[in-house]
Amino acid sequence: MAQLIEHSQLPIRGLNLHVAQVGTGELGTVVFLHGFPEIWYSWRHQMQAVAAAGYRAIAPDSRGYGLSDQPPEPEPEDVETPWEDLVADVLGILDALSIPKAFLVGKDFGAMPAYDFALRHPDRTCGVMCLGIPFSPVPYNFEGTMPEGFYPLRWRQPGRAEADFGRYDIRRVVRTIYVLFSGSEVPVAKVGQETMDLADDSTPLPEWFTEEDLDVYASLYEKSGFGYPIRMPYRCTDKMTTQLDAKFQVPVFMVIGENDYTFKLPGFEAAVRGGMMKSFAPDLKVAFVPEGSHFMQEQFPEKVNELLLGFLKDCPP
Repeated sequence: MAQLIEHSQLPIRGLNLHVAQVGTGELGTVVFLHGFPEIWYSWRHQMQAVAAAGYRAIAPDSRGYGLSDQPPEPEPEDVETPWEDLVADVLGILDALSIPKAFLVGKDFGAMPAYDFALRHPDRTCGVMCLGIPFSPVPYNFEGTMPEGFYPLRWRQPGRAEADFGRYDIRRVVRTIYVLFSGSEVPVAKVGQETMDLADDSTPLPEWFTEEDLDVYASLYEKSGFGYPIRMPYRCTDKMTTQLDAKFQVPVFMVIGENDYTFKLPGFEAAVRGGMMKSFAPDLKVAFVPEGSHFMQEQFPEKVNELLLGFLKDCPP
């Protein structure tokens, strides 16, 4: 029987962050960090699985997302180290809940603070597992390597995504992004198109994503809106820390779906299959999920849960 997920607001570094929790934590704590357009709910299947196995699952809404407070000015793109805020928020959550060490699980842009936290705070990290996004020692830069219509290049332009999204209600925007990002092709708009034009209401949702799931996502983004989520991460990728001498001291597990469109982005396959990550993470494990999309934790929860629980079990105490 599934345990009841509890919700609370934690005062962390001047903001009230929404945190979902479940499990007693006899075997340890797992912190889940979501991407875009995700939210704590994206980890619902994994939270129940680790709780049933004896762990405590914690999934915050990232600052500015869902039920968490909006950060004050200045805007994230004007901050020198916006990614460090996400790392500091994780540390603040662990301290507020008196948790000495935790496993970190990150997805999409949530992988960046998961990797960075493990590098900065190895004494507070049991291990790190990331879905879809390999570790990069330099900021991501798609200029010149991807078409102009590639959505991160479009969305980094102030006001462009806001105008594109603003033509539709919140539910339609979330629906369209889930449809696009669950495909195997990289979402690229043509000249005269915007990203939201790449799918419409006649395009079916992925079979594993229900109308009820969409309702949950829409209700949470009704609270936060898309203003901050668009700016962070898409207008802050150039402010990622350069870490050419990075060396992970904890186990790292990279999991990617073979139908994840990000696998086609420049450098991603080389990082995963070519061994680049191994030079930074000596204790690296890599797994591929056949047919897995960018949302494999929702698409194939049993498989991802199996990989996650195996990783938790194999990590040294």
